[in-house]
Amino acid sequence: MQLNLTDKTAVVTGASRGIGLATVRALIDEGVRVVGAARTLTPELKESGAFAVSADLSTADGVATLMDSAFEELGGIDLLVNNVGAGDAVEPVGFMDTDDAQWGAIFDLNLLSAVRAARAALPSLIERRGAIVNVSSINSRLPAAGPVAYSAAKAALAAVGKSLAEEFGPQGVRVNTVSPGVVRTAIWEDPESFGGKVAANAGAEHAAFLRQLPEAFAITSGRITEPREVAALITFLLSDVAGNITGADYVIDGGTIKTL
Repeated sequence: MQLNLTDKTAVVTGASRGIGLATVRALIDEGVRVVGAARTLTPELKESGAFAVSADLSTADGVATLMDSAFEELGGIDLLVNNVGAGDAVEPVGFMDTDDAQWGAIFDLNLLSAVRAARAALPSLIERRGAIVNVSSINSRLPAAGPVAYSAAKAALAAVGKSLAEEFGPQGVRVNTVSPGVVRTAIWEDPESFGGKVAANAGAEHAAFLRQLPEAFAITSGRITEPREVAALITFLLSDVAGNITGADYVIDGGTIKTL
């Protein structure tokens, strides 16, 4: 399949690892010029061929730094992937243990980063009839399955994507959402990150916990999703091959969600 993305320009947030890094690589393989942003620039991102920008995307200044750098490097933006999310504020705790500061930090990174990036990119996206993909989560559909603030932020992100698709579709901009389930990223695999803390709270050894995730989450395929699989879906949705797909929310979860 020819995606016809050669010489397009793209901004990818949360690009240092996981889904973001896989998306950067997939787009570059298709001939896209990419600006990849993350708070911490990994060697993998620096070596990917993307123009790497260090920025704290949980702040308005950080998003402004990214977008100013992107316009300077690329001249204009055809494609935007709002992938940054989760963050250090996401803890395996309940509602009563989530204070205002955590709510604010989670919404700043998971929702407002995308709002700010889209606002900055839209004039160029309108001119170039471009596309946005926002990376949400199945937590937006299964809010009881994860930390309440994170689930709420991801649900809000999906709603924003639907609204943007409706408002800017007549001007040629497509906006879609991708909602992954459990993906093999540092969020789950790092013993110090969310998955490690969930395992510790359950009194389980981390490696054993990871092996049991497909069964624990009732994943029909029997395995968790790989970052490159999410990246492939994102890349397809950004391409003209998906030219009449907009306002959609694509779940990629191995069959975790059982309802229609």
